[in-house]
Amino acid sequence: MKPFLHIVKVALRRRVAVIGVIVTTLIIAALWGANITVLYPMVEIVFKPKELGNDFPGYVQVELDRATETIASLDEQLAQLEGKQDAVSVYQTQFLTTSRETWQNSATTLRRVQPWVDQYMPRGAYPTLLLIVAVLIGGTSIKLVALTTNLLLVQYISSKTVQDMREAFFRKALHLDLDHFGEHGSANLTSRLTNDVAHIGNGLTTLLGRTLREPLKMIVCLVLAAWVCPRLLLLVMVVSPVLALTMQRLSRAIRRASRRAMEEMSQLYGMLNDAFGGIRVVKSFNTQAKERARFHVRAEAFFRRSMKVSLYNTFARSTSEFMGMSVVAIAILAGGYLVINQQTHLLGLRMSDRPLQVGQVLMFFAFLIGATDPARKLSDVWATLQRGIAASSRVMEIIQLETRVNEPRQPRTIPRPHRAMTFDNVHFQYPSGPMVLRGIDLQVAHGETIALVGPNGCGKSTLISLLCRFDDPSNGEVRLDDVPIDQLSIRGLRRRLALVTQRTVLFDDTIENNIRYGSPSADTDAVVEAAKMAFADEFIRRKTPDGYQTLLGAGGVQLSGGQMQRLALARAFLRDPDILILDEATSAIDIESEQLIHEALEKFLVGRTGIMITHRSSSLAMADRVAVLDRGRVSDVGRHDDLLATNQFYRSLCQSDFAEAA
Repeated sequence: MKPFLHIVKVALRRRVAVIGVIVTTLIIAALWGANITVLYPMVEIVFKPKELGNDFPGYVQVELDRATETIASLDEQLAQLEGKQDAVSVYQTQFLTTSRETWQNSATTLRRVQPWVDQYMPRGAYPTLLLIVAVLIGGTSIKLVALTTNLLLVQYISSKTVQDMREAFFRKALHLDLDHFGEHGSANLTSRLTNDVAHIGNGLTTLLGRTLREPLKMIVCLVLAAWVCPRLLLLVMVVSPVLALTMQRLSRAIRRASRRAMEEMSQLYGMLNDAFGGIRVVKSFNTQAKERARFHVRAEAFFRRSMKVSLYNTFARSTSEFMGMSVVAIAILAGGYLVINQQTHLLGLRMSDRPLQVGQVLMFFAFLIGATDPARKLSDVWATLQRGIAASSRVMEIIQLETRVNEPRQPRTIPRPHRAMTFDNVHFQYPSGPMVLRGIDLQVAHGETIALVGPNGCGKSTLISLLCRFDDPSNGEVRLDDVPIDQLSIRGLRRRLALVTQRTVLFDDTIENNIRYGSPSADTDAVVEAAKMAFADEFIRRKTPDGYQTLLGAGGVQLSGGQMQRLALARAFLRDPDILILDEATSAIDIESEQLIHEALEKFLVGRTGIMITHRSSSLAMADRVAVLDRGRVSDVGRHDDLLATNQFYRSLCQSDFAEAA
């Protein structure tokens, strides 16, 4: 519940809209009860026999005469009981005194309103009926205007809050530790960002809309029913505790079932992400039937969870409707007994000070029906609110998640370019994995190009991740000059870096904007110059339909691997970094593209620090030094030719590439 309350606080920041919601809700609730009260003058005034007065002036006079006669009769009875001290007489005296006070108050009120009624109220049954209908239509019109305004304001608050939550969630997701994406996958985050936040929006709409309107409408009707006959209302509400207890248990069950259904939806998103992302593999291996079977299993699991939620919803609605009808049934039996027999007591308990009139009882029934209708609607929206509460816990779970990499409180600065980069006794272990780095000691001077070589799992990419501050070492330090990088601002550190990976990431945008990505202030001339440096300008102009304005589509599927890698290299060149990091950047491209990239790198790396993860001999020959990593440690450092001659392990790593070159 706390996560949902946090989201409600976000919604309440829009104070003007919230005040508008409250005001319109109060108007709707007041007019909901007021419209029901027109039943009383219709029954007691318009449709009464003519001799009893079929208009407001006549009704007031008849009631005033009746009150005066009743008071006189009660005075006579009290006079007869005066002086008697037995228990029955004392009780009768108290009852008659209370009744006289009630009638006296009624007479006083009638005398006060009589001049006003005589002057302004119409005379005759039909004019009175016209007035009542006009009041009813006017009240309904005002209520509908208030309802329309209320719905628009509620939707505005809900939609803006959903937008805020999506932006906050996306902002946090971009700062999550990288291993979170590996453990949970992006499909889980996508499901929470779309499906779960949509449930939150529905929950907020329900909370600020029906959950606020319907209880107020119900309270107004119950207050007016209590005004008619409070003791009778208490009697018929005996089933309310049973309803409250049942709804409390059902709400917990709905919340649990809704959370499980959302988890199943996350699994379904993941399965779809795998199938669509790997569609080439699916088609090439003819595994469409297998994927359909996997989808069926996930869809069936989500169906079962959804049906469970629907079952609880049905129980809630049925229980609410049955309890509401029970209340009305008890009221009809009790009220009918009191009116038919003109009694003030029921089962030995006093229900009223004077016998109820037909109009009063009918209005009492109408108020109860007016209260049970909002109660029934509440049971319908209760499930939506519970789903919103369940979804809020899943969304806030990510937003409030603690990350391992955080900004320093007082960031330090160092001049550009740096003098040296140092890995000092660096150890690293993922929270749910083995030790990856076991004491890395390595120093790289500015302007030097160093290659990292080693078998899979030796820690090459982890070392790059620590330099980029995607994570922090478990022990030891990574320093630029003499400043640990965790004391530099993350943005300031990453401005010095440019990373080109084996898996080139291109966005669904133009070629120009893909190159400009990371350097948004660069102009078109700078983009073209960077493309020329990466030997990408020629194919952009000759082999794409619109040149630099060509839309690439998702993942850049229109380009070859070498072309995509040259665009990624142009993006890195445009950034003008102090440190260029190449993570297997030439391992999956053709020889022609590799030669062009090497030529571009030889020019660009002059006066810059280069770090390469590669096993290609042509790339290793470019490096000033090669660091050999094995089991999380630096086992040897030297030039490529020297290591070939002296290090058997290094020679075995390069053997496959030598065979390819031969």
